[in-house]
Amino acid sequence: MAIPSTPPQPITPQRITDDLDRLLAVLPAGVREALQPEAAREQLLEVVLDLGRVPEARYPGRAVALGEAVVERADLEAVVERLGSFGGDNRAGIERTLHRISAIRNRTGSIVGLTCRVGRAVFGTVAMVRDLMDSGQSLLLMGRPGVGKTTALREIARVLADELGKRVVVIDTSNEIAGDGDIPHPAIGRARRMQVARPELQHQVMIEAVENHMPEVIVIDEIGTELEAQAARTIAERGVMLVATAHGNELANLVKNPTLSDLVGGIESVTLGDEEARRRRSQKTVLERAAEPTFPLAVEMHSRHRWLVHRDVARTVDLLLRGQLPRPQVRELDGDGRLQLSETPGPVAEQPRRPSHQVKPQLSSQPSPRAVPRSTTGNGAATAAPASPEPSAPSPALQVFCAGVSETLAEQAIRSRRLAVQLSPTVEDADAVLAVRQQLGREPQVRRSAQAAAVPILVIKTDTLPQIQRGLERLLQRRQGDGSDDDIPQPAMAASGSDDDLAGLEECRLAVEQLVLPQGRPVELLPRSPRVRRLQAELAAHYQLASAEFGSGSQQRLRIFPR
Repeated sequence: MAIPSTPPQPITPQRITDDLDRLLAVLPAGVREALQPEAAREQLLEVVLDLGRVPEARYPGRAVALGEAVVERADLEAVVERLGSFGGDNRAGIERTLHRISAIRNRTGSIVGLTCRVGRAVFGTVAMVRDLMDSGQSLLLMGRPGVGKTTALREIARVLADELGKRVVVIDTSNEIAGDGDIPHPAIGRARRMQVARPELQHQVMIEAVENHMPEVIVIDEIGTELEAQAARTIAERGVMLVATAHGNELANLVKNPTLSDLVGGIESVTLGDEEARRRRSQKTVLERAAEPTFPLAVEMHSRHRWLVHRDVARTVDLLLRGQLPRPQVRELDGDGRLQLSETPGPVAEQPRRPSHQVKPQLSSQPSPRAVPRSTTGNGAATAAPASPEPSAPSPALQVFCAGVSETLAEQAIRSRRLAVQLSPTVEDADAVLAVRQQLGREPQVRRSAQAAAVPILVIKTDTLPQIQRGLERLLQRRQGDGSDDDIPQPAMAASGSDDDLAGLEECRLAVEQLVLPQGRPVELLPRSPRVRRLQAELAAHYQLASAEFGSGSQQRLRIFPR
């Protein structure tokens, strides 16, 4: 949960201009009439005209049909005649407005559909990152389509040019930032605009802007190719500040994108020495950042009112490659339009190598006495007493040794689920073993080492990403004292002592009541003594469930089957 780090800060109220009347003027008369009411214009995103279909107005989360008459070919031709020419990206516009009209063509090149997107200039959005503008460092904006990246880019260009007095050049590939026509829209202020003849030439225009027009800041929308990423690095190395958007919902997506990963430093495979691999508790071949990021600052736009700011992209990428959690700053606008700043939970720090004599934490499916205290009522019946919550320090990363499990898939599962888990190079240094059933049979030394070091083993059926994710999550749950949902627990050591009878019966009861009966799943219990296994079988029979013993020697255990 985010913890507020600074009090709310007042920001300039947002002001929106959209020139919507000029867009409606080019649309068919029936569509124009349907959109005349003020309520129909509120939050309008785009108007869709498809040949042979009823026109449609799209709003956030819904779409509304406009009338009953279908779109004729003559309607599409009339709209196209009122627009500027379409470029190589099949986009056109209305001069000195921010509206964008995109065409859908058939196989012969004729237009059979139009998407008329409403362009709005929103003044005040830059307040979310106004402090970053003063740093002079390059800034990258990321987010899903429609979240407001281009709107924010337009406002940033105006603030840099008008309020900070910078020489700003906007590379406007589709005329989406500064509008159609030769005269830029006032929304970019004093910033200059360079148009791009064809989208594939954007990287050349970026270099041309630096060489010919001496900008201090270059603004680019939608860096999407390797050539554009290389051009961006060339510009940054010449001391020019970049403000750009890129494809991807968050920084982790950009790291995995081989085309655009150079924007955040690039990724390369490195082979570590034996000693370094042991120190890092990782495999010998790891992924590392290749260079300094082109953009030292990055913003994840999760919505129009919630942004995550990475002030040190290099450190964030390093943490992601190690499977640890980054710590971006969360910036949100509350209902009163005030800016709230908070911090996300920090990454799990690497733990020092544990000395061999230190006692390892045990993963047990037995309920903790503190977690499930029991008391007796006057009639002697056992009831669950409420447990008082106690604050606890963050747990260190769980060290897991993989037997027959792909370390690549395991690291992918750790990163995708952001688990507090690190892969251990040896069984002795691990807190738990995650093993594939067949592989564990081929490597008896893994089981012997686990038994000797008192390291529990969790067995999964196959080496697949979903199975690995579930296995790692269950190991974390069991370390926290909640192992009731494990279907194949196989620890290397069984419980012992005078409490073995009660612990075994309680384990059996929890398995039956929480898994076997409600979910219809067979469950294997922990290895127990013959006496405890007999008591467990009797308890299962009391629930009218069948059971059978599996394993040999000290690993004999009871499996309970559903009805």
